Amino acid sequence: MEDEDDPVVEEIPVHLSKTLADNLYLLQYPVKSASTTIDDGRVVNCCVKPINQQIKIDYALDTASSNYDAFKGEQLALAADGKHRDKNQKPTFRTGTMDKQSFLSTKPIEDVSRYMVCVLQEGEIHATPLKGIVSMRQMFSYFDKQDQRTKAEQKAEQDADGGGEEEELTQVTVKFARPENEKLRKAREKSFNYLSKIEAEEPWCETFWHEKQSSAAEHERQKLFCGATGTGRGGTSADVAALNVRPVEYMDLLISKEKTDRNIDSLLPSRVVCLHKLKQLTLIEQLKVILADAKVITFSQILELLPDRNISSEKVLRLLPQVGWLIRGNWVAQSEFIYPEGSVSGTNGIPAEQMRKARDYILFRFTKCDKLERHHLAIITQLPVEEIREILCSVARLNPAERCWSLLLPPNENFGVDEQEISERQNAFWTARADKFGEMERNTHAATTKRVRKRSQRDSGSGGAFLGTVASNTGLASPAGNAGGTIPFNRQLSNG
Repeated sequence: MEDEDDPVVEEIPVHLSKTLADNLYLLQYPVKSASTTIDDGRVVNCCVKPINQQIKIDYALDTASSNYDAFKGEQLALAADGKHRDKNQKPTFRTGTMDKQSFLSTKPIEDVSRYMVCVLQEGEIHATPLKGIVSMRQMFSYFDKQDQRTKAEQKAEQDADGGGEEEELTQVTVKFARPENEKLRKAREKSFNYLSKIEAEEPWCETFWHEKQSSAAEHERQKLFCGATGTGRGGTSADVAALNVRPVEYMDLLISKEKTDRNIDSLLPSRVVCLHKLKQLTLIEQLKVILADAKVITFSQILELLPDRNISSEKVLRLLPQVGWLIRGNWVAQSEFIYPEGSVSGTNGIPAEQMRKARDYILFRFTKCDKLERHHLAIITQLPVEEIREILCSVARLNPAERCWSLLLPPNENFGVDEQEISERQNAFWTARADKFGEMERNTHAATTKRVRKRSQRDSGSGGAFLGTVASNTGLASPAGNAGGTIPFNRQLSNG
């Protein structure tokens, strides 16, 4: 820190309070002008829909102000309810003039798990997670009432004028609803019409609005402070305990595992497991995932990636040989987990059995030498070069200068006592399989030699007559009477 140009000036402690975490909402007014004083406005009514997280607030208008147009306010109230209002109908404006303006909330952000409300006081920051963020926008429901009432009056007049006429017959088409499967049901539940219907069906619940200077509002504000600082403010023993844990456990308390799993699973590619899902697996399944994802990894790195940091290394070493192989001091996943039964390669669709055999041979070759050539491996394994490259990319890297492949990690010969025993058993395992791989090399060499001979015979038989010498195992064979020399001879070759 002494050598840095940007030293730490002050350290501010941060405390987490969860007293209001399940009930704290942030109200935004994006269309409010700078001159509007809604914060100091008088609320005459407040309603909420807890399930859909909707809020409706009515602010009183100062009808006695010199800037208020009383005539226009009466016109708007009259247009909304009409001259002859039904007594059972609740009036839009009780005083007969527009004496309030209403605001209805919308949700600009669905996931608010990353947002908090912080209070800075006495050199400390007290943070409270938010339950929701809503945007309050002014609603003009009295115009909607006016339109509905006008349409209803026009329809009543039309029915009265055409009451004596005979009703025309209209053709009706009957449609039967088709059976709804799970996919269609989920799509319907995500539609705008369905969501609007659900919101409309939930009734409004009236609430109490406390002014910000009231004692009730001050009591709720005190809950924004954590009680762990000794200031005597709100807070519970759970908040204090949440701050006396290790950093890893503290992050688990901050982040919701269920929401994290659901959000990450939708983004991750197939066969990739997030850290929270890894914790729910058994130890041997965890080792499978780590070895398959890491490709080549050391034992110390495996211990660092395991969710349980307190697990003994001896227990891990007992299970590792069941899912991995030790190649020059580094661990790789066994081929049966990379190419499971019934799968095929991603390029040419080679069956999993052939891919496993080829990968086992490549790993065996890495136990004998540091560098391999791809074309040589393609000849031995009888696989296309694309599949050989796919296998090599999973465990090795290419050296462009030498045109050869080496393991992703350098050899690691620093074993402990337990690791040394496993290394010896692994060497014995590869030694036992050496005969099988040697036979595969010999068969490949014999097949290649046979193909070369056939090709040579086809090339030589296409010329008709041949002039040359016949070679034996000991030298050159010549006709009798010409021992020790070589003579030309003619031999008729048939095309058969």
